[in-house]
Amino acid sequence: MDPFWFYICLAIPMVLTAAACWVATLFTLPGNWAILAIAAAWAYLMPKGEYGLGFAWGTVAVLGALVALGELVEFAAGAAGAKKEGGSRRGMALSILGAMIGSMTGAAVGVPVPLVGPLIGAVGGGAAGAFVGAYLGETWKGKGSSEAIQVSKGALIGRLLGTGGKLACGAVMVVILAVMTFLPSEVETPLDDAVPSPANPVRAIG
Repeated sequence: MDPFWFYICLAIPMVLTAAACWVATLFTLPGNWAILAIAAAWAYLMPKGEYGLGFAWGTVAVLGALVALGELVEFAAGAAGAKKEGGSRRGMALSILGAMIGSMTGAAVGVPVPLVGPLIGAVGGGAAGAFVGAYLGETWKGKGSSEAIQVSKGALIGRLLGTGGKLACGAVMVVILAVMTFLPSEVETPLDDAVPSPANPVRAIG
């Protein structure tokens, strides 16, 4: 097979897999980390210029920074949302668990509506799950219903903001990955000049 088409045949499924990993973030799964792992594997196995296309480790470094930013935004928003209302660690822990269960349940409920149904269901279900989990955690801790509801509202808002921020970072990652994957290797970019590429034993397949 021609090396160029060999690359294209692998690149398209790779980018689509990265996009699927981005969707997985809705279910509180480490989708952004999976995108980073895919990019690192691609940079190692398909070094820039090997097939006339591709990206180097500078792009992977930028994606890693976006992963860290997404995690920071999610943690800060989630913690601030519940903590602002005096939430306990137990409440926050159950809020995270509730968000995971809720997002999966919401996505399942939204399946009848093509494409957008599961996405909306996952976001809404995750927020509702965060609310319920925080409420159960706070009442378990001995707080009254009104106080527990206040903490739960904070957890819900924090969940929505955190998920939105993390999804935004993931979306930027997928766009960068797609662009850099199909960008001709002779085009110089600041992303790939940042980090030198290590020696790679994988050679082109003729």
